[in-house]
Amino acid sequence: MSDPLLSRRANELKPSATLAVAQKARQMRAAGEDVLAFAAGEPDFITPEPIREAAKKALDDGLTHYAPTLGTPGARQAVADKLGSENGIAGLTPQHVAIGVGGKHCLFNAFQALLDPGDEVILPVPSWVSYAPQVQIAGGKVVEIQTSGESGFRMTPDQLRAAITPKSRVLVINSPSNPCGTMYSPDELRALAAVVAEMAASTAPRLVVITDEIYEKIIFGGREHLSMGSIDSIADRTITINGLSKAYAMTGWRVGYAACPGEFGLSFIKAMDRIQSQMTSGIPTFIMPAIEVALKECSGHVAKMVSAFEVRAQLIDRRLREVPGVEFPSPEGAFYVFADISAHFGKTAPDGTNISSAMTFAEALLNNQKMAVVPGEDFGGCGDRCIRISYACDEDQINAGIDRLASLVSSLS
Repeated sequence: MSDPLLSRRANELKPSATLAVAQKARQMRAAGEDVLAFAAGEPDFITPEPIREAAKKALDDGLTHYAPTLGTPGARQAVADKLGSENGIAGLTPQHVAIGVGGKHCLFNAFQALLDPGDEVILPVPSWVSYAPQVQIAGGKVVEIQTSGESGFRMTPDQLRAAITPKSRVLVINSPSNPCGTMYSPDELRALAAVVAEMAASTAPRLVVITDEIYEKIIFGGREHLSMGSIDSIADRTITINGLSKAYAMTGWRVGYAACPGEFGLSFIKAMDRIQSQMTSGIPTFIMPAIEVALKECSGHVAKMVSAFEVRAQLIDRRLREVPGVEFPSPEGAFYVFADISAHFGKTAPDGTNISSAMTFAEALLNNQKMAVVPGEDFGGCGDRCIRISYACDEDQINAGIDRLASLVSSLS
């Protein structure tokens, strides 16, 4: 129910429908019940020691005062160097980089800097739950492009071309994807970039790309990641969003960044600065040296974590295919499987729950088998038929969890 004393923005913003299941799982665990959690969107590893030590030293050195809003020159330079050498994004200086309170904060600021009321944001769905609400808060209109498991949850160039109008302002790309666990190949991204370049030259001259690459390092099977900001035809209209949360196991540190080359990039980052200076200012000063250490010295630590994730991906792919009526594309990156369980709609769980949606399936799984997953409704598109299973947990838990999922399925009538 809306409250007349609140803003329209606050009243219209929908809470996450997944929070009820997550909250119930926490309550059950707090009560001592053996709940297996497959909902977390964060690595189960501790932050690598060199990063932790850098922050400790910074504290001992007295780095406890305000930092510049968008980060210290050294930290911003480290991000620019990383994106240039690893991602092939040319022409970046520290002035083309903004460091914020996690990738989510950088995305929020980016939408605030780009969107006016009525501007259209093209969003392939299913997609991460915060994109659409952030667009809504900024006054934009989400234009969904529907994808499916059969296509690996990837949109086609023809779908993109059909979605672009004179009001198109932003295209959001997330590869590898949360929640889908799949990714675009370099050739697929180049084909999408060609459409952006074509349509920006005619129909949508203000169209820019926001590419969320937070999972760029967590990829499997020898696949190659391509940053859209490295594609010459659209480099000067591509904003790269990334951070240290996933690849470096630093979710609690809240380090994200945005970068964009060229003259537009300088203007965009200045806008980010103005917005962020009125919100959070900068992240803690003692984290700045840790950013430099992470980006410069910790590739080996990242590789070890990614290797563990790949083993888990192979395990959950194999085990989940043993469960009847569960369909999904094999995981290619990130640490999620987005599985279609709609074959079980219309059935009844042992506790009497009628399975009619992803939400009710997740509730039945938690109530009957004490396994917590994320129902897919909030991800949009075909998500109302899917559950997101995070395999950011050890192999024993993966095996135990799939056993419980299989037990629920076999008990449905």
